[in-house]
Amino acid sequence: MKVLRPQEIPTYVSEGVQDVGISGRDWVAENNADVETLLDLEYAKVRLVIAVPKSWNGVNSLSDLIRKSIDEGSTLRISTEYLNAAKEYIKQNPVYRETYGDQDPVVISPWWRIGENEQVAIYLSFGATEAKPPEDADAIIEVIETGTSLQQNGLKVIEEVMQTSALLIANKKALSDPVKKEKILDILTLMRGAVDGAKKLHIFANVKKTNLDALLQQLPALKRPTISELSDPEWCAINTVIDKDKFIQILPTLRSLAQGLVLYEPRQVLPLEEIVLENGK
Repeated sequence: MKVLRPQEIPTYVSEGVQDVGISGRDWVAENNADVETLLDLEYAKVRLVIAVPKSWNGVNSLSDLIRKSIDEGSTLRISTEYLNAAKEYIKQNPVYRETYGDQDPVVISPWWRIGENEQVAIYLSFGATEAKPPEDADAIIEVIETGTSLQQNGLKVIEEVMQTSALLIANKKALSDPVKKEKILDILTLMRGAVDGAKKLHIFANVKKTNLDALLQQLPALKRPTISELSDPEWCAINTVIDKDKFIQILPTLRSLAQGLVLYEPRQVLPLEEIVLENGK
């Protein structure tokens, strides 16, 4: 196992240097990585957005921003780490297409300069992207979680490019190798178990047998709950896993029909019969 930068991981997995890895949806898209997405890990949730200075009251969308540069006869300068995502998103904008057709914006890094449309320039940022406008860039395309950094730098969001989170990805050729595929499925099982476990509650409760059927009808069990006999023949114990967000809904039922409720947050819930790839193999 290696800890690498998330920017690099999709390329390494796509090229077969690594068989499996974890990276953001944004970097998988940015690298045009030909990988198999196995699981959304549902953490590191951020948004890739376009932001401009707050003082630009007339600019509230990418179309407004492009029109502004056209009206002023100036080059629209955008700073970002996401050169490919920025280029593709800008090219899909209707104002850009109407004005510049299929031309690629100029993309500028220390190593190369590509693209035909000199009126829109995308500059590679090496960090501190929020500090670039308005002197060094008109806009930025950057990931945010809360938006606090943008606010501190006097910026506002005008458009969302994508929502992203951490993904478990695999090399497609590795999945065609029976031995590697089994190991990858083991990893997927453990990861899926952790993701699902965070959404579940393991509950134990004692219930009078006369109330059991009524409770079972209202209990949203993962599968059929386990029913155990107690020393008192009139009582039994139930043991099951439920969705965490359903607990408040069923609490009144448990309170009226059961006793001795105990709750645990499981570390993992492993739906072993559901661990298959998208192609069903």
